[in-house]
Amino acid sequence: MRRSESIHDLVQSHRITAVIYAAAKLNLAEATGGEAKSVAELASLVSANESALRRLLIALTTLGICRQESLDRFAITDLGRQLDRDGDPSFKDWVIFEGEMLMRSWSGLLDSVRTGATATQLRGDGDDRYAAAGVPPEWTRQFNAAMVSLTRSIVPKIIASHDFAPAHIVMDVGGGTGELIGGLLQHTPHLEGVAFDLVRCEAQARARFEQLGIAGRGRFVAGNFFETIPRGADTILMKSILHNWKDDRCETILRNCRDALPASGTLIVIERIMPERVTARPENRSCAMSDLNMLRGPGGRERTEAEYRKLAASADFTFIGTKDIGIFSLIQFRKGEN
Repeated sequence: MRRSESIHDLVQSHRITAVIYAAAKLNLAEATGGEAKSVAELASLVSANESALRRLLIALTTLGICRQESLDRFAITDLGRQLDRDGDPSFKDWVIFEGEMLMRSWSGLLDSVRTGATATQLRGDGDDRYAAAGVPPEWTRQFNAAMVSLTRSIVPKIIASHDFAPAHIVMDVGGGTGELIGGLLQHTPHLEGVAFDLVRCEAQARARFEQLGIAGRGRFVAGNFFETIPRGADTILMKSILHNWKDDRCETILRNCRDALPASGTLIVIERIMPERVTARPENRSCAMSDLNMLRGPGGRERTEAEYRKLAASADFTFIGTKDIGIFSLIQFRKGEN
């Protein structure tokens, strides 16, 4: 164990989240811009107390998000640029979501571990967090924004890792506001694409297609993937969908994907892969923390490659291969090759 790693240090990790969240909410990256600024200037730009802001900037410097250029001047680092909404990549919306939404769920982790129930179930709001009547519109808005920021960052990796040349129509099942399918169509002009999700996502998806200039090739179809998935696509994408659900619900989704695809159609699953044997490596830790977030949140879990292969085989999909695309993996299946 490295000397810096102790229980004392690890239990204070929530402070790091709070510091980064504060920087995002203050629009600090945007205010700093491309050059170092004095604390007084920054305090004026972000409407903060000068002394308190200096203390925040020092904390951000220890995280590598800011750089102290002199006693009283700070600049944003390349890492810190990811808190700028115009950054490439930008994780600002994800940071705000993590700070405001997910941390509320984690505060009840003990109850979920003791009972095996999600936060929604423990509140008596049913089994489906996404369909619960008490979900506030602001939560849905922030959730969609967070998913957009995360998806946008991995679109180039997906395109680089999979040959879409043989495909004609690609459907993103659970495609939300169209960020993934829109990015794919931007980079593959021969493709047509469909975002399939609940009707509440439709307006934003259509607006996004117009913004990207691909409305002629991209469309939104409303529906529920537990009921039926429309036919017509030769390739189905699913990113961060299966990990939300228990095995029986995943099997329903996968059977509906099978029924929607033609013979030898392609299914691409994009998920974190839980190692068969975990270690203290950062990527293992990230996956394990996401797994607990699924326990507390929608009720699903992160799975090993073997577990995804078993689920897909139950719906008549043949495993083709897995490729690493950063914190996620791209798992390819084909229909009906046994």
